[in-house]
Amino acid sequence: MSAPMSAGGLSRKVIAEIVGGLLLLAVLLGGGGAAWFWSAFTGSGPLAEETTLIIPKGSGVAAIADLLAEGGVIEQPLVFKVGVKLFGKEQPLQAGEFRFPAGISQRGAMQVLIEGKSVLHRITIAEGLTVREIFAVLQQSPLLDGPLPPPPPEGSLLPETYFFVRGDARAAIVERMQGNMRETLAALWAQRAPELATIDSPEAAVILASIVEKETGLKDERARVAAVFHNRLRIGMPLQSDPTAIYGLTLGQEALGRSLTTSDLKAVNDYNTYVIPGLPPAPIANPGAAALQAVLNPMNTKELYFVADGTGGHAFAETLDQHNRNVAKWRKFLKQQTQAE
Repeated sequence: MSAPMSAGGLSRKVIAEIVGGLLLLAVLLGGGGAAWFWSAFTGSGPLAEETTLIIPKGSGVAAIADLLAEGGVIEQPLVFKVGVKLFGKEQPLQAGEFRFPAGISQRGAMQVLIEGKSVLHRITIAEGLTVREIFAVLQQSPLLDGPLPPPPPEGSLLPETYFFVRGDARAAIVERMQGNMRETLAALWAQRAPELATIDSPEAAVILASIVEKETGLKDERARVAAVFHNRLRIGMPLQSDPTAIYGLTLGQEALGRSLTTSDLKAVNDYNTYVIPGLPPAPIANPGAAALQAVLNPMNTKELYFVADGTGGHAFAETLDQHNRNVAKWRKFLKQQTQAE
């Protein structure tokens, strides 16, 4: 097993190699050896292009020198070992995944490992995923480590891009997502529209934001869709949101895999807003910050209806007659699409 990378923690083998190197350096001093060593340690290295290497935990200086040589970062492992002893100022070399630029010197490589700035990776969690779907993304990442924790409540994870280093725990990422949701929700709640009367708690805001998130993927529509639902809540009109009907059938544990039927819309459960009044008891997905912002600061409109318009967005209406005309256009579009296929 390699010796720990810390001052006074070098193995006998490494110490013997360093002593041998120092003796060699002493012999060469009279013949320009010091100049040669300094040039070899500080001059440009052989690396032709940037590369990334993984330094395992517990690797000693000798093992690290060999890894750098095998990776083409350095040419003389002994020079690296002697240089670390002479110029490393007793600072330990870190384990992790590190990026070495082309032509980096041995001294530069040593500094990279002393500073310990590991390569950052990213994982993007899309808005509107359920906890089950988010856990699947985390489980599939080969760069994360460890088991997933017990599933947290729906709506408690903030979707965004998270940076991590190789080997970070999956449970730690989940904890960060929960913390980010708490902080973001608190900040946005404090900035909510003063006249907002239909949402009386941060928890209710997350519920409505999860519905808005599932209803539209267009950032310019979120506040408008949110306004429609606020207007419905204000007059006691059912939300009649298809995503809530779907969640009532699946509880977020699987994809529905088919279109909703008339009987689905009549199904009695806690989430189907075609049947229940007001909001469902809990979120149906994990909304992003933009959806939360839209719900807490909705557009000022009188619209009560919206339907897909065939462009990826929706057609909005204040009256049922206007809405029925929009629905007729949508059905005509679907018929044309079917005939074209």
